[in-house]
Amino acid sequence: MPSVKRPIMTMKHQIYQIIKKEICNGNYAAGQWLQEKELAEQLNVSRSPVREALKQLVDEGLAIEYPNKGVFVKEFTVKDIEEIYDVRILLESYAIKNSVKTLTSKNIQELMETLQLLVKYYEKNDLTHYIEVDTQLHQYIINLGGNSLIVDTYRRIYSQSQQFRIYSLTTQRRFDDSVTEHRSIVENICSGNWKEADRVNKIHLALAREEIIQHFESKKAVEEEKENE
Repeated sequence: MPSVKRPIMTMKHQIYQIIKKEICNGNYAAGQWLQEKELAEQLNVSRSPVREALKQLVDEGLAIEYPNKGVFVKEFTVKDIEEIYDVRILLESYAIKNSVKTLTSKNIQELMETLQLLVKYYEKNDLTHYIEVDTQLHQYIINLGGNSLIVDTYRRIYSQSQQFRIYSLTTQRRFDDSVTEHRSIVENICSGNWKEADRVNKIHLALAREEIIQHFESKKAVEEEKENE
């Protein structure tokens, strides 16, 4: 990826990023109470920036606030996952189709560099960094669509999916197929064959959605079995 100068983050944004990362890594479980006072003590900050960070997480759909109870990590349902991926397919399809109007030689270079980095982490079997680059790649494609409203909508939708995205790559077969699909998507965008890129991307997202739903349903079945013991 090309080097990017990062803006200086406010205290609220730093705390937001820390809590969000813990949610996405599964360290804060679905349904867990995000206690403002406890978080402030753990992070050694006042409660005000923690309160603001929690509000942002609620606004983005990663947490939910219950009156007189507090803020809790959102528990996503199968329906939530289906809807998130339906929207992702629509938005990414638009961006891929419109990329032919905006694509520059610099874009092509950066897309290929990102793909090379993705392959590098795949070959190292480094799932954590693979997912990070995967995220950058899909967001880059969205930016190519040239529609700021879609970029903002996608950022919110994608943010929600980060809590369970890792479950789309829990099998080696899916990991192997994923890198092949990304290669096809990028190479077809760069060659101007947006229809093929769109076709492969729709398959790619549909397969990811299936893997995540299977994980959720398996987890639910195990929990129900334990309850019935």
